[in-house]
Amino acid sequence: MHTKLISIIIPTLNEEKLLPSLLKQLTDKSLREKLNYEIIISDGGSSDRTLSIAKKFADKIIEHKGNPKQKISEGKNLGAKVSSGDILVFLCADCRLQNPERFFEYVEKFRKSKYSAATFWFDVFPEEKKISDILFHTFFNYFIWFLNKIIHDGMGRGECQVIKREIFEKVKGFDETLVAGEDYDLYERISEIGKIDVNFNIKVFESPRRYRRYGYIKILWMWFKNSLRVYKILKTQVEEWQEIR
Repeated sequence: MHTKLISIIIPTLNEEKLLPSLLKQLTDKSLREKLNYEIIISDGGSSDRTLSIAKKFADKIIEHKGNPKQKISEGKNLGAKVSSGDILVFLCADCRLQNPERFFEYVEKFRKSKYSAATFWFDVFPEEKKISDILFHTFFNYFIWFLNKIIHDGMGRGECQVIKREIFEKVKGFDETLVAGEDYDLYERISEIGKIDVNFNIKVFESPRRYRRYGYIKILWMWFKNSLRVYKILKTQVEEWQEIR
């Protein structure tokens, strides 16, 4: 077993339907015997079975209670605060890893690499994929590659972010003033002091629920406005990032 610890931080809010699939991947017996990692659930105030599911699998659980409603940036920072690892892995509850063993093999190599953070190839669940998903995600994955590798403007989808703890602490974590776009903002700040790896050999699948609800044109517009807020071009923000279940 590796002596150094990896901290997996999963922010949740009413994720009883999709969280079990991810946690079952992460708690695979053979995987846990090979690797040293902790699973942290940072819950934003779930009213469904999310917490009872988390208690079966997670090593640490943080519960947000009462008002005001917690921002995802706050939940992620709280997870990082109670974590013990030198590598922080932020995973969304509605995601799955294509190959968990390959993913963690990469994380172990990343620990000794020149990179400060990493991002990967993102796609929707294979069983729910449509032509529109293929076109959009192919375009957006290569757009992220272009931002990181060509113009060196950090970008990393929040579905899965891998960051060295010392770097996370140096940039003071996620910006808790942001309602959305906290993932983009973090990698943009990290790129000012270090390099971000783009590894398309690692694939992370996400639920298409948000794309199905809004459509890709509206999603792109929402993301574009979020980027303008990150760069302080737009000052106003959405009041909250809408929950879709």
